[in-house]
Amino acid sequence: MASGFTRSSVQYEQDSHILHCYFSGNVGAISNKELVGIFVNRDSNGMKLIRQTYSRRFGQDLLQLMSNIQRNNSFARIAYLRMAEPHERDAQLMRHSLFGVSLNLNTLIEVACTRSSSELIRIKHCYQTRYKSDLEKDLTMKINGGFKEILLAVLRSCRNYNSRADMSLAMCDAKTLYEALESGRTIDQKTIISVLSQRNNGQVRAILISYKQLYGHEFGKSIKRNKCGQFGKELRVVIRCIQHPEKFFTKQLRMKNADGREILIRTVVSRSGIDIKGINKAFATKTGITLENLVLREFNSSKDKNNIIAVSILVGLIKGC
Repeated sequence: MASGFTRSSVQYEQDSHILHCYFSGNVGAISNKELVGIFVNRDSNGMKLIRQTYSRRFGQDLLQLMSNIQRNNSFARIAYLRMAEPHERDAQLMRHSLFGVSLNLNTLIEVACTRSSSELIRIKHCYQTRYKSDLEKDLTMKINGGFKEILLAVLRSCRNYNSRADMSLAMCDAKTLYEALESGRTIDQKTIISVLSQRNNGQVRAILISYKQLYGHEFGKSIKRNKCGQFGKELRVVIRCIQHPEKFFTKQLRMKNADGREILIRTVVSRSGIDIKGINKAFATKTGITLENLVLREFNSSKDKNNIIAVSILVGLIKGC
């Protein structure tokens, strides 16, 4: 046991030395392979220990160093997202999505709907601690319309934490949703929001499975009709993300906008080791190219060393090396 601990300590010391060479400008003393290996082969706990080792040895916060240059440095952006603890990263993403240059609903939906109840609880606590503000209150202030009520319901649902889905309860809730859609001339938005706020994302997925078993089609198809209006359109986006996150990410990655590189980096980093292989498969099915191809195409025109390192890290994370 002591021997293993010693080997780990030596590894983190070496990793810290490599990163110090990079951030101090002594890049000639290290290789691209060494840098790539750190961000592909270390897990979240390893990243935390590297940060602690670096701070002890060099008296600096690695995250702060990366944060200072990440805007125009793809490698530093990837390194920042990998080095931050997941709940720290996600709290920062939520804050920037709400108070950045413009409101970013897609990122808010992504974090709220693809994280587990335990993860959402940690994100909300980190947000409160870091920004001295309540995430739900900030969301209420910044978002209007159906998305506000739907996302608030999803965020509140994490209080009902249960690692296992209750299929009997899911059947009952599926019937409740059906009645909310079919019993009147307009849909019963209040009942739908109530269900979403009382059932965590895992339980919602069970409800959606039950709904299809009972009625022969997916809930998402039912809310495409005209009677569901704008609320139905917004609800469908959120439900799609909860039920089929790989399809949500695929749509995000196909969007042609100025944030394309950021979406690609964030998706690969945040979903590596979780469902990146499923996202890769869904993306390839929809587009005919893999995420590896997309990475190479996105960075193809640049010969900048930082971008070359960025490509190697992203491809490594996609492949699960």
